[in-house]
Amino acid sequence: MTALPSIATRTVTVAEPRLGGNEARYVQECVESTWISSNGRFIDLFEQRFAEVAGTRHAIATNNGTTALHLALAALGVGPGDEVIVPSLTYVATANAVQYCGATPVLADVDPLTLCIDPADVARRITRRTVAVIPVHLYGHPADMTDLRQLADRHGLALVEDAAEAHTATWNGRPVGSLGTAGVFSFFGNKVLTTGEGGAVTTDDDALAARLRLLRGQGMDPQRRYWFPVVGFNYRMTNMAAAIGCAQLEQLSEFLLRRQEIAERYDAHLAGVPGIQTPATDPRATRVNWLYTVLLPEHVSMADRDGVIGALATDGVETRPVFHPMHTLPPYLQEDTFPVSTMLGRRGISLPTHVNLSDDDIDFVVERFLARVARLRLT
Repeated sequence: MTALPSIATRTVTVAEPRLGGNEARYVQECVESTWISSNGRFIDLFEQRFAEVAGTRHAIATNNGTTALHLALAALGVGPGDEVIVPSLTYVATANAVQYCGATPVLADVDPLTLCIDPADVARRITRRTVAVIPVHLYGHPADMTDLRQLADRHGLALVEDAAEAHTATWNGRPVGSLGTAGVFSFFGNKVLTTGEGGAVTTDDDALAARLRLLRGQGMDPQRRYWFPVVGFNYRMTNMAAAIGCAQLEQLSEFLLRRQEIAERYDAHLAGVPGIQTPATDPRATRVNWLYTVLLPEHVSMADRDGVIGALATDGVETRPVFHPMHTLPPYLQEDTFPVSTMLGRRGISLPTHVNLSDDDIDFVVERFLARVARLRLT
């Protein structure tokens, strides 16, 4: 690919939060009250309100999404000798959390349209040691929870939804986080809702919720202060982070509407462009547009894709490659039996997707993206 000269006249970030609501006021309340650590009114309020969003009885807030994953697995008793099936195409934290428990992550391939774990491949990889499946609702699209629920029920498996990227997305009308044994969310700064750093586990299981709360706070007995019947973790969210989260929840409908408008504008520009695959949506799902992710033509190499990303950066457009499939990473390296994940990891680019984008920003991104893609050797 021959590079075009840089014409950067602006910088368009791939993701950023909007903090224009009551975030500063609520954080200031924490500072003035001195409740800045893991106690305070905003923690309970955030958990109650987020449980409503997730459609569950319980939401247990944590200090980040990875600890939420680990906490969920630990509370379910996942441990050495167990296997947990995860998609090869996901952020590495999904598999890492399984390793933290001393269990073995077993990789499965994904669906080429939704980019989420393929239930048929999950079925092929279940063994007598399998105890759980972690479907990841990747880039805001839910996994096929109908088939996965049937598989989990048939084999007696826990189903832990990794909904870090899909706040408020639904499957058959039900929100993600309410469709399995437990749901796990991240509130990192680039997510639909943010607390800066933070996470949560959602569930309708009262006993599991109690276990999650016990383990989250170092294992301290809730009825007997400083008595620790089990080994736990310090995975608590701070009151200041929860304060930001409460302010974000007040703006949720506005955030979702703008993300939908952004996706529709990208669709209007890119749908029908030869060789470019825009995000698909299963008719049973409603997606939340966390990152608008497109695929380059089938025959491009990863070097071609990375060249487009680099060229766009010189134009002032920040993008992201689709995750490197887990089976290509040193900790999880194995024979390539994941053709869809491999293909997506080679062709995928996530374009800027956040509520601070103007329509003019989107038009600029599309113009530069199409110009850079046009320079690829497509024959």
